[in-house]
Amino acid sequence: MKNILYLFLFLCGMPLYATSSIQDNMDTKCITKDIKLQNIATWRNEYRVDVKHATLYTAPNTQCKLDISLPAGTKLKALGKIDNYLSVAYTYDNKDMKSYINIQDVSLRSIDFNFYFTLVCMVAVLLLGRFIIERTKVLRDYNIPEPVVGGIIAALGILLIYKTLQIEFKFDDSLKEPLMLAFFASIGLSADFSSLKKGGKMLSVFLVIVVGLLILQNVVGIAISYIMDVNPLLGMLGGSITMSGGHGTGGAWADKFIKAPYNFSAATGVAMACATFGLIMGGLIGGPVARYLIKKHNLKIPGTEHNHNNDDNEMRGFETPTKERLITPISFIESLALIAACLLIGKLLEDLMKDLLPSFNLPTFVYCLFVGVILRNVLSVLNIHQVFDREVSVLGNVSLSLFLAFAMMTLNLWELLALALPLVVILGAQAILVIWYTIFITFRFCGKDYDAAVLAAGHCGFGLGATPTAMVNMQAVTSHYGPSHVAFVIVPLVGAFFIDLINALVINGTLSFLF
Repeated sequence: MKNILYLFLFLCGMPLYATSSIQDNMDTKCITKDIKLQNIATWRNEYRVDVKHATLYTAPNTQCKLDISLPAGTKLKALGKIDNYLSVAYTYDNKDMKSYINIQDVSLRSIDFNFYFTLVCMVAVLLLGRFIIERTKVLRDYNIPEPVVGGIIAALGILLIYKTLQIEFKFDDSLKEPLMLAFFASIGLSADFSSLKKGGKMLSVFLVIVVGLLILQNVVGIAISYIMDVNPLLGMLGGSITMSGGHGTGGAWADKFIKAPYNFSAATGVAMACATFGLIMGGLIGGPVARYLIKKHNLKIPGTEHNHNNDDNEMRGFETPTKERLITPISFIESLALIAACLLIGKLLEDLMKDLLPSFNLPTFVYCLFVGVILRNVLSVLNIHQVFDREVSVLGNVSLSLFLAFAMMTLNLWELLALALPLVVILGAQAILVIWYTIFITFRFCGKDYDAAVLAAGHCGFGLGATPTAMVNMQAVTSHYGPSHVAFVIVPLVGAFFIDLINALVINGTLSFLF
């Protein structure tokens, strides 16, 4: 009887014991402290949920389900991998959480390129652009920069990947600002006050004319923006920022417009599109404008002896140098030190001005450019150091090329589609404005002679594109009709230095009026 009682009690306790064992086994399977995860590289650790409702787990086990699920499109950061599960961090109900998810329920969302990979991509874009330009005559004829050509191709490739695979490319932007500032510092370091004497009275007249065009370009751009009911910043970027400022100034201000309080996300794409249009159009209209003025006013064409006197020997030597100073490691370090000093002092000066005059809001590159001007001329006056212009120019051009390569390859081209029509209207109006202005204002107030016609061609170049375009325009005219040394003194001075400083003041004043 006693044995029967023991048997009965044992049988009754079996289900309870079995249930307890199963529960203990499940609790053991959901313990995560001993799980060893496989590392996932940071450049590919961003995912998104692909299924309608993704199940979450407390541990990499189907028996460890959570009561919550994530909807499609939720962004996840992968912390590690084990078997068919990812350990992920995410935001749910405004809380930062961590759990596990089946790898079949997610897909790669973006690829992050670090500093080194980004640098390689920037250089690759430049080499690609050079490769294509060398084999395309029309690109060579209009002096389209390598970063623009290579960058557009890279941006199109990235757009194709984004549309087909829904994968974004993210690049390290730590080099972006220093490169941009180095370019403008090189411009400042190239501004020698002693060379201003060569321009004389005509330089002052031309400066006033240039300021007038800057103001009109902004007025036209903003007016069309309001008429077409689009963001007035679109008109600003289609105004003097890119038309007279080119890619460098366009990229600098676009970087500012992307951030608060402007928050214009398409700014970089708009700036690069406008600057590229201006570069092409500036090269197209310069020669025809000069030829029209020469024929209409029956201007006296100079002979080969024009301006060829002893005073111009230095100028002819500049145009066709017979001897060049060698770039050496020591000279390179000296020039690099000057640019670095401009960046440091410029940033400190910007911070100081923000404290003293909070409402005076100029971009950083203006301070770096200004410091470069002062540094160049103080060193020259005190006979401490003579700036190596060609070397500084090389450093500045390399910086600009790398900066533009980054700006172009990171364009979000899909943001430009909605702005296509307003952009076409604004840019068409700007081209008409420059043609009218150079014929009726630049030519007239610069003397209505052959030099004035060449100046008008140059003004078309940097009024819509850049100083190199202006030089090409003038070279095309002078190679056909005869030299104009006055134009070759004034245009580089104004286009390579004064235009950026004056344009920054005009843009800042316009923004203060708008906002």
